[in-house]
Amino acid sequence: MTAHRVTVPEPPADGSKPKGPASYFPSIERTYGRPVQDWLDLITEQLDDHRHMEVVTWLKTEHGFGHGHANALVGYVRRALAD
Repeated sequence: MTAHRVTVPEPPADGSKPKGPASYFPSIERTYGRPVQDWLDLITEQLDDHRHMEVVTWLKTEHGFGHGHANALVGYVRRALAD
């Protein structure tokens, strides 16, 4: 397992809606029934051994994700790990 942990971003302090991939997070929690942090942890672990689209495909086939939600989560994790 990777030593890195990607965490869910804090909501914007000004009360505005989140931008980018984080804008999908409330819908992802409602649709797939788990906290986004659970998905971020699983994806971080998957990215140790798999490429972006392999992880997107895994989310779609193993967990029933739609492409947009899967891609948003994987992209968010990849960007966070690159920082």
